[in-house]
Amino acid sequence: MCDYVFSEQLIAWFRNNKRYMPWREDPTPYHVWVSEIMLQQTRVDTVMPYYERFIRELPDVRALAECPDERLLKYWEGLGYYSRVRNLKKAAEVCVLEYGGALPDSFSALLKLPGIGSYTAGAVSSIAFHLREPVVDGNVLRVMMRIFGRYDDIKNPATKAFLEKDLKEFLASSECDPSEFNQGLMELGALVCIPNGKPLCGECPMKDRCVACQKSLTEVLPVAEDKNTHKNEDITVFLIKCGNNLAIRKRAEKGLLSGLYELPYVEGKLTQEEAFEALKGIFRGRVKLITKLSEEKHVFSHITWKMHAYLVEASATDEFRFVSFDELKQEIPLPQAFNKWDFEALLSK
Repeated sequence: MCDYVFSEQLIAWFRNNKRYMPWREDPTPYHVWVSEIMLQQTRVDTVMPYYERFIRELPDVRALAECPDERLLKYWEGLGYYSRVRNLKKAAEVCVLEYGGALPDSFSALLKLPGIGSYTAGAVSSIAFHLREPVVDGNVLRVMMRIFGRYDDIKNPATKAFLEKDLKEFLASSECDPSEFNQGLMELGALVCIPNGKPLCGECPMKDRCVACQKSLTEVLPVAEDKNTHKNEDITVFLIKCGNNLAIRKRAEKGLLSGLYELPYVEGKLTQEEAFEALKGIFRGRVKLITKLSEEKHVFSHITWKMHAYLVEASATDEFRFVSFDELKQEIPLPQAFNKWDFEALLSK
């Protein structure tokens, strides 16, 4: 599928057009790994400040492995998909035990670490270790399907598998830098052959050999069959204050947002009367419903919450943990789904 001219054109374009990213300035295996995990389903501009703080606080594999869970989750707060950071720590612990506190320098060994699939293993292998391994993400799939005019469904795992095989064969026979080649494909998909909107074909170094461009198929390719099972749910959230403290509780260790703190909530959209009845069952009458708050929404990968909220005043109870605004801001990892209201203003009333 690829050849010498293809790789040379791509790498030349990448060198002239690549964006600044802090992990590119010092692409150690640890830096590449952390950045790639953060970038899963998250935009580059969102990731950069989180990455810089994370590396500042946890500069190497051993520091990550030894970080207390609550502090680790606080560093991740706002990025979502918290299983990513839990697997980061699990993998770091394996690296400390089995590899002397460093990431292994082989694709197969990387693939055995928790939370690392073929994409991440390929990225660390090629970018940090300069091994001839492919990196196939959504950007690469889109670019390659358009350039070569292929109608394979990019949501089908078999499509990714055959593209990984073809790119691996090319890299094995090529003398190009696998780091720049892989990053060039990803960057081309992010900046030119874009996921949403019309591709910028006039700026593409591959436009003269791109089937989709030459045959006006950029709106047709790539093919992605819709398998949407996204659900919408109503929940009623309670911001329960006791003095200047707010009630939180820990979620179950399995399922959505597992093991994180949350604001108390119940399923469904409750009226003010229904909300009061639900609260009385928890506080045995020691509760006062103050006011209805703004409705908010949070979108997960498979579900959207429409959140109906009430400000509540109550006495302390063992049912919840009551924390100050400073604790929420500095110590408690509260998922973005529950970080929709101005806690400081509400607690000061």
